[in-house]
Amino acid sequence: MDAQGRRAVVVGNSDGVGLALTRQLVAAGWTVAGVSRSGSDLTAPGYAHHVADVTGDTYRTVLAGAVDRLGGVDVCVYAAGVGEFFDLGDLAAQTRALEVNLIGAARTVEVVVPAMVAGGGGHLVGLSSLADVAPSAQAPGYAAAKAGLTSYLVGLRGALRPHGVRVTVVRFGFVDTKMAKSPVKPMLLSVERAADVVRDCLRTRPAVVSRPRRMAAVVRAAGVATRVAARR
Repeated sequence: MDAQGRRAVVVGNSDGVGLALTRQLVAAGWTVAGVSRSGSDLTAPGYAHHVADVTGDTYRTVLAGAVDRLGGVDVCVYAAGVGEFFDLGDLAAQTRALEVNLIGAARTVEVVVPAMVAGGGGHLVGLSSLADVAPSAQAPGYAAAKAGLTSYLVGLRGALRPHGVRVTVVRFGFVDTKMAKSPVKPMLLSVERAADVVRDCLRTRPAVVSRPRRMAAVVRAAGVATRVAARR
């Protein structure tokens, strides 16, 4: 998958895992289009950056233009994400988490999947979270969005496989980015290590990958208890 001439779109790549992954792909000879709300300082042969907010009216148009300039798309990685702790005075922040983390991904699918099918196939990767296992009183919008993203992408995998498109969900715990706002961050992954995980998925095309594995096991057990408590 690291051969010259591969074409990728990375959404949400002005920083964090998206930026680290973009650097790795460009260094490996991929042609990459980045799309994010912010500009980028990354300049390299084979890389083009496009500015658009995934919740904005122009996002689909900008994304479609990026795909057209690539001449098609073999891989799309949706790495855009936001999350805020619950604040009764700012419920809009929870709404935005749903819009960016879930609806933005769905809008991306609208554009890239038809292009992949028309080109004979492709690979869609979405960065979800281990927080998708249960409701969260601390960040309800974020947890709900990630639960929805995981469910949507797993469903799409079955729906799109006959059309030559593979879909992968990557569920991370804490990664050393601005998104990691908790005062305690056990088993923290570096952005480079997280990007390595995504790169490996481009080669193996699994359905779901959860990292770190030990945290995934702990979170899964805790999620059962949380769901039971939330229904009382």
